[in-house]
Amino acid sequence: MSSNAAVDFRNPTAVRNAGVSVLKKELGVVGAFYFLRQFNVGKGDYTAERDKLLSGISSDEIAEGMRALQDVK
Repeated sequence: MSSNAAVDFRNPTAVRNAGVSVLKKELGVVGAFYFLRQFNVGKGDYTAERDKLLSGISSDEIAEGMRALQDVK
């Protein structure tokens, strides 16, 4: 795509298609895929999951676990 005038920037589908086209041209298909994957918003509620996972664990226990992982090296 040589000119911005060729893209209707009010049309999200046209912008997305033009962007993917440029990414594929410049990075190749695999590179474009890896680039786009960086912007995946994910799913779920990280904060709620973290709170559930870490409930009942003290910061001392976390530090102890980190020291144990360092000793494994």
